[in-house]
Amino acid sequence: MRILSLDLGKFKTVFLDYLCGSGMDASGCQFGKVPSTREAIGELLAQRKPHRVVLEAGNNSGWVYDLAVGLGIAVQVVNVNDERWEWRRTKKKRDREDAFKAAHMSELGTLPTIHMPKPQVRQWRALIEGRKTLVERLTAVKNSIRAIFDRQGLALPRGYKAWTQAGLAQLARDAKPLAQCPMEELWRGMVQCELEQYKALAQQIEVMEKKLDEIAQADQRVVRLRTAPSVGPRLAEMVVALLDDPKRFKNGRRVGCYVGLTPRIWQSGESYREGHISRCGNGLLRGLLVEVSWLGVWRGGWMKEVYERVRRGSDKRKKIAIVAVARRLLVRLWAMMRDGTTWREPGMREMAAA
Repeated sequence: MRILSLDLGKFKTVFLDYLCGSGMDASGCQFGKVPSTREAIGELLAQRKPHRVVLEAGNNSGWVYDLAVGLGIAVQVVNVNDERWEWRRTKKKRDREDAFKAAHMSELGTLPTIHMPKPQVRQWRALIEGRKTLVERLTAVKNSIRAIFDRQGLALPRGYKAWTQAGLAQLARDAKPLAQCPMEELWRGMVQCELEQYKALAQQIEVMEKKLDEIAQADQRVVRLRTAPSVGPRLAEMVVALLDDPKRFKNGRRVGCYVGLTPRIWQSGESYREGHISRCGNGLLRGLLVEVSWLGVWRGGWMKEVYERVRRGSDKRKKIAIVAVARRLLVRLWAMMRDGTTWREPGMREMAAA
């Protein structure tokens, strides 16, 4: 079998033409470099005609994966966050070592890989991440406006009230074009600049959310997940887009591990210790699950019961309890995707087993 291992870079790609059976000796393998473009990678695949392509997960991995699959070539995408791929103790790490390690582990069947979704799903994920980025920028603009007023000894209304129509109208009255501001009122010009950024970002977020809502309404999986209490459109679309194919998970524990809601484990001999959650996987989904869990605890119901049972009346166990609620919520949403069912309130037996 011939394996073509690619170490993708922004401008150049190092490749290794690896013949199975070479072992740890790379002398019989052929290294090379090509530009990281569709034309160059496509020509390389056509010339080498590998049985399998191996590449690391990254910004370029999506289109390279599609290119290879379109040519009928099997592809493995390396999970770079897996412990087996770490380079902590190595004394020499170069692109060639990356390519050789990936090819050799692929031959041995020990290569940690990730699930590569379809191009449409990857685009959906990118749009969700793009909205998150714009929301973070909008928050930074809000904080900047508050800081300008704080430096003048002026106070804005707390919380969301500063960003209602009335609050924005007041900001517009306080603002003034920077070119018209005297030296003692330059802060008004800064408010005007920040306010223009705020309006532009808010408009872009509105456009993105409208498109996300259209995608969600056309996906029955998102519609079903929204029947769960406290689950809104943003969490439902994140669960569907990130989990993608629910049948690739054997059980609920695997789903919790995928999102990083399971504890780290250290076991040696008679010693067994559980630490903080692993925080693997997508941090945005993990954060949304925790936020919705707090909302569900506040509203009561099964989330409140699970929270109080895990907390055991101790304030020190609040974080442990809310993570437990978030993990159970995720597993139940995954089960709804897997079985194609709407929300069903868990009974007492299910509560005890959760």
